[in-house]
Amino acid sequence: MAKLVNHWWFLSFLLILVSRIEAHPVTYDPSFTHECLSTPLKPQYNGGIIINPELNEKLNGWIVSGDASAALGESGDGNNYIISSKRKQSIFSQKLFLEENKLYTFSAWVQVSNGNDADVAAIIKTSTYSQSPGAVIGREGCWSMLKGGFVVNVTGPADLYFESTNPDVDIYADSISLQPFTEQEWKSHQDQSIENLRKSRVKFQAVDQRGRPISNATVSIKQLRPTFPFGTAITAHILDNPAYQNWFLSRFQYTVFENEMKWYAIELERGVEDYAVCDAMVRFAEEHGIRIRGHNVLWDDPRYQPEWVKTLPAAELTAAAHRRMNSVMNRYSGKLFHWDVMNENLHFGFFESQLGANASAVFFERAHKTDPKTVPYLNEYNTIEVSGIGKASPPKYMQKIALMREQGYNGPLGIGLEAHFPSMNLPYIRAAIDQLASAKLPIWITELDVKSGPHQAMYLEQIMKELHSHWAVEGIMMWAAWNPTGCYAMCLTDNNFKNLPTGDVVDEFISELTHAADSPGTTNFNGLFGTSLFHGEYEATISLPNGDKHSCSQNFSVVPNEGAEKTIFFKINV
Repeated sequence: MAKLVNHWWFLSFLLILVSRIEAHPVTYDPSFTHECLSTPLKPQYNGGIIINPELNEKLNGWIVSGDASAALGESGDGNNYIISSKRKQSIFSQKLFLEENKLYTFSAWVQVSNGNDADVAAIIKTSTYSQSPGAVIGREGCWSMLKGGFVVNVTGPADLYFESTNPDVDIYADSISLQPFTEQEWKSHQDQSIENLRKSRVKFQAVDQRGRPISNATVSIKQLRPTFPFGTAITAHILDNPAYQNWFLSRFQYTVFENEMKWYAIELERGVEDYAVCDAMVRFAEEHGIRIRGHNVLWDDPRYQPEWVKTLPAAELTAAAHRRMNSVMNRYSGKLFHWDVMNENLHFGFFESQLGANASAVFFERAHKTDPKTVPYLNEYNTIEVSGIGKASPPKYMQKIALMREQGYNGPLGIGLEAHFPSMNLPYIRAAIDQLASAKLPIWITELDVKSGPHQAMYLEQIMKELHSHWAVEGIMMWAAWNPTGCYAMCLTDNNFKNLPTGDVVDEFISELTHAADSPGTTNFNGLFGTSLFHGEYEATISLPNGDKHSCSQNFSVVPNEGAEKTIFFKINV
């Protein structure tokens, strides 16, 4: 009987919790600090569904296997924390009940023992699989914030615990939080962020020559150029394919070359540079007002060096890399708005292994001096695509930035996120960008695609909205360059340039961004019509009612942070 009562109480509690979440949507908390603090901050969402998140009630709600006496620690200021120690066979966890249709955001404060930094990951284990919501570099003597997120593919019980790649450290954890969101709540966060971040209110007022309001006038709005950069990669096939040109030029104002600007494409033979194709692509873009990202100057992956580079001794490698930088950066100076200077230098270290640990910092410094008006970018994959401990996880990315600063590069720097998604984890994407945003550097999505599969288009649509809604993302580039033999991972069209489902997703995104599908508005009795517009350059036309041929047009800009609602005045002689 007692078991039945307890079961009924648990179900009732869940129903009450769900009803409260629906009735009072929880605001997403984007806060994150990369500083290592002497005392952990309060848990986000007051811990969410975590029981006893600050350990104020000792071990209540936590399960300890092994020596329970070693599972609870207390700092000099009286702060309690929980300890996981493989050395002492004391492992802690908490039982959770997770739902398939929820999105979970996770955070905790972590510290390790024994003086060595160590990668620490949170682990969620369900009945079918284990995953990591996120990871952090734990340090001794101070607390680091771990932030992440996840979804589950099955409703039911799960375990939360922490683990490290270093078995010799103890893991301390405190201020642990797990907050569920419904799909509707998550979408409302996106919509509100886009409305506040990407758009502004604009009011149109029509009056006659005597200043009297004109009611029932039609207001038509045409976007001339969006402020938010959105583009896709192209290949050399665009140069002699009018159908490819028409498809691309009708959609995009930003591009990046898939391979044609890379070292191995230009200097296949030592000392023999062939810029013919790359030059032609730059001319094509310039003739049509298309802005270009530079990709890339150098690549730290040993597989993608020109063959003759791979065996050069250090002195010759340095000289060759300098010639490459001088050649390509001076040639296209003023023609590009970004440069990926050392591609994928978290995953790989070809130049570091040959020239020293500070090779990236040295090359970034040289790049900035060579082309000071073009922002140099880091560029990495699996930073926002895959959660957990990885070579390019958000903490490792932040660590690389700090290391380059320590090694002497203090010039401008951008964070490039390739965004090659094998699957979709929206809470982790958001949390990962929250972390990177704490660096206060520009963030671009540089190579967005989604792995082929039955949900490819749906995943692409949701990921694009998540990225566009994040305040720190300054631009999005697709990695969907057309090639007659197939695309890198994701095509937008077939070989006749008829849209695939992914292409329809992109067109719908562009349509929303440019207001292409918006219906004309009508002024009210005060001659006013108000709407919310994405930031950009526009032309507005006001036409008089009742078939009157009088109309008036003017261009205007909608820019961020204008303060009060902008009013566009039209005076029409009637």
